[in-house]
Amino acid sequence: MNPVQAAIVAHLRANGVGYRQLHHEPTRTSEDSARVRGEPMAIGGKSLVLKAADRFVVLVLSAALRAQSKGLRKALGVKRLRFATPQELLELTGCVPGCVPPFGRPILDLPLLVDASILRNERIAFNAGSLTDSVIMARPDWQRCVEIETIVDVAEQC
Repeated sequence: MNPVQAAIVAHLRANGVGYRQLHHEPTRTSEDSARVRGEPMAIGGKSLVLKAADRFVVLVLSAALRAQSKGLRKALGVKRLRFATPQELLELTGCVPGCVPPFGRPILDLPLLVDASILRNERIAFNAGSLTDSVIMARPDWQRCVEIETIVDVAEQC
């Protein structure tokens, strides 16, 4: 178990919430992840690490959608917004692209922004710091275990 996955499991256990772990073939896309999990793509929690002006944040939205950058810049009150580079991502999270979990503090030392699309789902499924390991759990339980800095409404159809 990688350090990020171990931290997630310990955090979920400490909070007394139920979850299902799944070890699977490597997945590089949201479509692949949904297929191996046997879950709708919409419940996937797609986590993006972004640099908003001078700080990094994690944005979580439904894997079936994409972030609308103009709306996100407006919601954050910034003019500059970009994805973290793979090197920045590794340094900030210990993860490679595609396996960042939908957590900020205390798992990842970053502020957590959550798109409203996630809050409409009964469950959330996500890669747990690995392209080969997923967690599926009730969304309300996940929401109790995370420290949401801001809820935004910036997702749009792909």
